[in-house]
Amino acid sequence: MTYQILLSLIGFAFVSSITPGPNNMMLMASGANFGLRRSVPHMLGVSLGHSFLIIVLGLGLVKVYEAFPTLQFIMKWGSIAYLLYLSYKIATAAPASPKQPETKGKPLTFLQAAAFQWVNPKGWMMTITAITNYTADETPMQVLVVALVFMCTNLPSITFWAGLGVQARRFLSTPARLRIFNVTMALLLVATIIPILTHH
Repeated sequence: MTYQILLSLIGFAFVSSITPGPNNMMLMASGANFGLRRSVPHMLGVSLGHSFLIIVLGLGLVKVYEAFPTLQFIMKWGSIAYLLYLSYKIATAAPASPKQPETKGKPLTFLQAAAFQWVNPKGWMMTITAITNYTADETPMQVLVVALVFMCTNLPSITFWAGLGVQARRFLSTPARLRIFNVTMALLLVATIIPILTHH
């Protein structure tokens, strides 16, 4: 991988990671509802889970995915169904009680966030684009470089979105405002489904 290609990859990884998508919408909601510290497992699950997805697809699974339209159909509608489910969970999330902060609502765990990357349509788009354009022959070393670049650019990007949610907590100090915020974030998450439906 040449120096110019590496710089291009870093730019693509950063832009695709920092722009709105399912992970970023969910992490902003998590930051607002649970704070940054409790959202750390979610954040690590996103970053490491996506890097693992890159490695698995880059080492051959992407060819299987592209060869079977039925698998693409299942992934498409499976991801839509799961995004709708997550949108519902965010919209109906109850704020934690000051007296019992751990009893209401829980952020995604590391494994849940990592597993979500396998049905995250934006994550698949980012991965397939990176493998196609930035690995000449999909050697293990090239795939590992792509995974490492995404991990290094993705973690700061998603931390930014979780931090936005944390900063919004002061404004969301009342249950009514938090409810409006959660419903808004749920609708934005639903909006990320539109590119899936319009992509051919």
